[in-house]
Formats: sequence, C-alpha cells, structure tokens
Amino acid sequence: MHEKIRLILNKISALEDELRREMRQQESRLRYRIEGKRIEFERSVREAHLQLKVGVFRWLLAIRLRNLLTIPIIYSMIFPLVFFDLCVTFYQLTCFTVYGIPKVRRSDYIAIDHQHLAYLNIIEKFHCIYCSYANGMIAYAREITARTEQYFCPIKHAQKVLGTHARYSRYLDYGEAEGFHDKLKEFRVELAREKESKEG
Repeated sequence: MHEKIRLILNKISALEDELRREMRQQESRLRYRIEGKRIEFERSVREAHLQLKVGVFRWLLAIRLRNLLTIPIIYSMIFPLVFFDLCVTFYQLTCFTVYGIPKVRRSDYIAIDHQHLAYLNIIEKFHCIYCSYANGMIAYAREITARTEQYFCPIKHAQKVLGTHARYSRYLDYGEAEGFHDKLKEFRVELAREKESKEG
C-alpha cells in the first residue's frame, strides 16, 4: 500500500476515534446511562419524553394511507431476513472455524434498545425494533462476508463502488499482481491476529 494512502487511512481511523469520543460526550449531555442492556434516562428527561408521546389511537388516526397499505410488505421481509441470518450464522460457525477466522459477534451489530424510549408508543417501538434488527443483521452479515473476502480475495474493484465495508480500503489495488499470493498470506495472518487480540 502506498505511504500516502496509509497516512490517509490513519487519519480516518483517528477521526473515527474522535467521533466515538464525541458520541460518548453527547450521551452524557442527553442525560442517559447504559447499565448492561438497559438504558436509563434521568427522571426529568423521562418525564419530558412521556409528555411528547403520541398515543396509539391518535397515531393511527394520523398515519398516511400509503404507509398503512405497505406495512404487510415491509413486515413480510422478516422471513427472508431471519432465514438469511440463520444461513450466515451457520456459515461462519462452520467455515470460520475451519479457516481460523475470528467469528463476528452478533451483539456488536444488532442493537435492540429503542424500546427504552418513553416518547415512542408501542407501535413505534415495534417498528424501531424491526428496523434495528434488519439493519443490524445486514451489518453482521456484511462483516462476515468482508472477513471472507479478506481471507480469499482482498482485491479492490476497478470501478468505484459505493458503500464499501471498513476493510475494503486496505485491500490490494485492482491489477496489483506482483506478490499477490504472499500478500494474501499477510491478510490471512492479520485476520488470525484479530482473533488472538480478542481472545487475549
């Protein structure tokens, strides 16, 4: 990898660390704390949230007809999502064990916590739980496929691809053939080190 690209990637990593620090500070400004799997707001904040809550009956009266009509389509997607979740989980349990790739923890990607928001009614909470699961599960599956790609073919595409995963920027450039197999071994060693650092 070119030195300039490495420097840019290091800057991106430093900015991501700074973003995480800022987000933690925002948590304290919004006056909530995380205790295990529960999120606790200060009493005054929780009371303010309850005053902003729209009741189910009023919410149903205000819902747009097009939103109501598409609900069955949206929620029918749960079946392929759960099936896909089961498939990628089985895949990583079997193949990652064989290859020595560290397993992806679902809990790092699937966060179900919107039910603690007092300003949401039960229908809104259900919507949020569904979207949290769907987005988290896709991110979980994406990390599984990204680790697989790093193990077998860490090569960038010739054309620009939008929304690449976090590992992609460190991959080999398209057409960078010299020493490919040696570099591939290095990528696999890097994956194994991730496993050691998580277990250590």
